[in-house]
Amino acid sequence: MTGGLKVLLLLSLCLVVWTVPIDRNQDPPEEEKPEENADTGLYYDRYLREVIEVLETDPHFREKLQTANTDDIKNGRLSKELDLVGHHVRTRLDELKRQEVSRLRMLLKAKLDSTNAQSVQMDHASLLKQFEHLDPHNQNTFEAKDLELLIVTATKDLENYDAERHEEFKRYEMLKEHERREYLKSLDQEKREKEEKRIEEQKEKHRQHPKVNAPGSVDQLREVWKETDGLDPQEFNPKTFFKLHDTNGDGVLDEQELEALFTKELEKVYDPKNEEDDMMEMEEERLRMREHVMQNVDLNHDRLVSLEEFLKSTEKKEFNNPNEWETLDDTKPVYTEEELQRFEAELQDKEMELGRRAEKLRQEQELLKERSKALEAQKREYQQAVMEMSQKQKEQQALNRQPPSGPNGELQFQQEMQKLANEDSQVVKVPVNQNGVQNNLPAEPPQNLPQHTS
Repeated sequence: MTGGLKVLLLLSLCLVVWTVPIDRNQDPPEEEKPEENADTGLYYDRYLREVIEVLETDPHFREKLQTANTDDIKNGRLSKELDLVGHHVRTRLDELKRQEVSRLRMLLKAKLDSTNAQSVQMDHASLLKQFEHLDPHNQNTFEAKDLELLIVTATKDLENYDAERHEEFKRYEMLKEHERREYLKSLDQEKREKEEKRIEEQKEKHRQHPKVNAPGSVDQLREVWKETDGLDPQEFNPKTFFKLHDTNGDGVLDEQELEALFTKELEKVYDPKNEEDDMMEMEEERLRMREHVMQNVDLNHDRLVSLEEFLKSTEKKEFNNPNEWETLDDTKPVYTEEELQRFEAELQDKEMELGRRAEKLRQEQELLKERSKALEAQKREYQQAVMEMSQKQKEQQALNRQPPSGPNGELQFQQEMQKLANEDSQVVKVPVNQNGVQNNLPAEPPQNLPQHTS
């Protein structure tokens, strides 16, 4: 990664490279690669990274990055070079911007949905104006103005990032204290006294740790020189130390490379295996140490420490005779009682709002259940009606296929056949002579008739 690109990434885009402590007892490690998951904490972090990765593929822009200084980057003069990059680079940047605009639209829609804002049509152009890292008036192509806005916005946001981290930690501490007090309220007097004693014992155990050297002091750097670098502390050399911990060789120590120097000091106070040690507090302590060094060493406030700045800091009185470092346990709480009370009031309001929403959802759920029952009943009635209609159709079809029946239910054609048979049995056969003429024979009296006497 080039020096100019590194400056751009750190000052305006903060594409960080996490460092690994050097162990002299092991074989030389392979060339370290940037940590892909390192996050700037900005909500447009991915877009920011992808834009830089695409720009880095253009030889002309990469060359300009190598010769650019901090002012060129911060004031946006570098963005004018965008007009000279290759067509394939501009095409890819256009695609990235359209993807980012689409993502922001989804964020806006989700935000509006979460606030129950009823809006049939959203004016995306107006809503996108709240995002300052791109030009909302042009949502299809990536222009020089987009790069300028991205650099300026990222620089401003990163300058406020530490303050936001402190505020986040304060809220974390207030929430922890709130939960502690609420838990103690739920206990009877005997259990509460026992729990309070246990908490005090944990706090005292946490305070029992070795002396913490002031960050950036000769004692602290010599300890890293000895424990991490495996070198003789009596042979400590600031220039050699700087080059050892400039792990990417760009000529400056960035914020992450500095924070890596404080690991040994933090391990004196915090152990993830100990219940009494809070890892969130450890990260806050790391941030405080880095800010302390930057205030004393970073003379031009570019969030980087050059070799010249580093060497000048070793000439100061504070370097050899620093004040004793006060950890979070030695300082005042990060919040006041008034701030805690306001925080608890906010929590109460949020809990009430969540309760109202939960009740509304419960009522809606009950209504859905009732509607579901009604629909199920209608479904059963419909199925019953369909079955009855089907049965009637089958009966009608059966009737249409049967011949007509008589008065007693017998088939009509059987009745007619029986009638014809009876008629045939009553026909009298007349004899015919040889010439085909009927004989005029007297009819014989019927047999078996009763005889009447005169």
